[in-house]
Amino acid sequence: MFWILAVVPAALLPLAATSQIARPHKAATAEEGEPSYKYEIFAGYGYTSLNQVNQSRSGLQGVNLSVTRDWGKYFGITAEGAFYKYPITTPVVEGTTLKPSVDSVLFGPVFHAPLYGHISGLVHVLLGGEHTAGASMTPNISFAGGAGGGLEYKLNKHFSLRATGDDIAASFSVTGNTQSLGYSPHVTRNSRATFGAVYKF
Repeated sequence: MFWILAVVPAALLPLAATSQIARPHKAATAEEGEPSYKYEIFAGYGYTSLNQVNQSRSGLQGVNLSVTRDWGKYFGITAEGAFYKYPITTPVVEGTTLKPSVDSVLFGPVFHAPLYGHISGLVHVLLGGEHTAGASMTPNISFAGGAGGGLEYKLNKHFSLRATGDDIAASFSVTGNTQSLGYSPHVTRNSRATFGAVYKF
């Protein structure tokens, strides 16, 4: 009789221990955080001012594309390409109607963090090159760089909407002003804005 009473608790003990181990595991599964993605792609509308074209108060519209590789929750590296061709108003310099376009390739770090609910913020620093066509630039390619930031609204696990703004500096000379400029590059700063969609994977 003693052995029977001893065997019954011994048989039930593993079941009790198993249930105690399983419960925290289920709780941990339910409390897991949001999935972490390593890459994101942005595509959207872009705008840039056109201060390198003298006497121009116009701006150009186009597209902005970027790919970001994230390391951890707050830091990533971005590669961005942009092309602006369509003017808000057609720039006219010394009686001549211009049809300029601007394209750029920029790289740099990006820092992002959640702010409130579905909204997060980001700050980036970008360096690279910018090319201006259709406006008689000498040179027409320049080193460029600047900084900016933006806001992002999360739609679901993979998609978000993003709006950003920054200020990109570059150096150009206008061929028609050679007597006053002597072909010396002068720094101009262009404000930019983008709005589009982000896909994370």
